[in-house]
Amino acid sequence: MFTYNKFTHQDYGRAAGWSLLRKEGLALEFWVGLLELILINIVLSGDNAVVVAMASRKLPPEQQKKAILWGSVGAIALRVMLTFVAVKLLSIPYLQLAGAILLVYIAVQLLQTGDKGEEIKAGGSLGAAIRTIILADLVMSLDNVLAMAGAAQGNYLLIFIGLAMTVPLIIWASKLLVMIMDKYPIIVILGAALLGYTAGEMLLDDKAVGEKLSGLFAYADHIIPVAIAIAVLVAGRILNGRHSSAEPKPEAGDR
Repeated sequence: MFTYNKFTHQDYGRAAGWSLLRKEGLALEFWVGLLELILINIVLSGDNAVVVAMASRKLPPEQQKKAILWGSVGAIALRVMLTFVAVKLLSIPYLQLAGAILLVYIAVQLLQTGDKGEEIKAGGSLGAAIRTIILADLVMSLDNVLAMAGAAQGNYLLIFIGLAMTVPLIIWASKLLVMIMDKYPIIVILGAALLGYTAGEMLLDDKAVGEKLSGLFAYADHIIPVAIAIAVLVAGRILNGRHSSAEPKPEAGDR
């Protein structure tokens, strides 16, 4: 009887030990996954921060803060919903083609600012800026959501923590970019080029046309995104030139 009790206590000890190791293993897996999500967020949130900064840079300071906050929150809310359908959406032919075209349009519109800083398209109103931020983020977020879901390995708690952490990251980065864009306007041009390049990558990832475009010529995977980035800058410059020529010139008597 004594031996039986001793054996039972040893079994309980082993079970408790394995349980502790298992919990520690799960905890380690959780924290490693969370660290991976943080790194992915840092890498993938850059283009989103560019959109937020470009769309809000011409708003008054108080509205600028609101646009950055609510645009980022709205974009993350959409990402939460996309988490459940991202894989299915990416398998739809021509969806990323349509997204790429829309992103090119947004990038060109965000470039349309007069030489003297007049508001043309970059956040003419608070509502317009928030809509631009959410729409552009929606277009670019499918790949981001898939990357996060892959890192989290189906752990929705990790996914939601990662998404929640994206909000302050984008807000901080976009505020920094707004200050830099005000001081160095060339950053606006580089931001638009980045969005054009992202559109090119989306185009090549499309299920219907991606492989065909990749096989058109040597190094197409590298040349096409660069070509679209350049096209965005050229289109923005042409449209800015038209806006400038359309502005009424002061008459001699007004000088």
